[in-house]
Amino acid sequence: MLRKILSIAGKPGLFKLVNRGRNMLIVESLQTGKRMPAYSRDKVISLGDIAIYTTGDDIPLAEVLELVNKKNEGKHIDIKAFADDAAMRQYFAEILPTFDDDRVYNTDIKKLFQWYNQLLDAGISEYKEAEETEESQSAE
Repeated sequence: MLRKILSIAGKPGLFKLVNRGRNMLIVESLQTGKRMPAYSRDKVISLGDIAIYTTGDDIPLAEVLELVNKKNEGKHIDIKAFADDAAMRQYFAEILPTFDDDRVYNTDIKKLFQWYNQLLDAGISEYKEAEETEESQSAE
């Protein structure tokens, strides 16, 4: 699911990949539903390609979002409720205790929580790919 959800530098919010054109992508805002082109010059990244630094192997964003969802019981995170950045980091440490404190910045954690809230608003609460789920079931 996250493979088709995109972040575009300089544009607020998340976008869903609708179609591919020549030298551009057609994307739809998760917040407004408006469609627009994203050109090859835009810095576009799929949420499926993002991972969080840990003290061991990096953890894919989908797994981290699952942990956030479990911790919050499927509810939004009130980012403004954190007294300061230290409180936000401490909360994130409860979710992912092995995150790399040196390489994961406060802005990264805040962006993760914002994306989580935006995905919930868009009705997306399943973060892992269907193929991954099928592969893990067939391996058992």
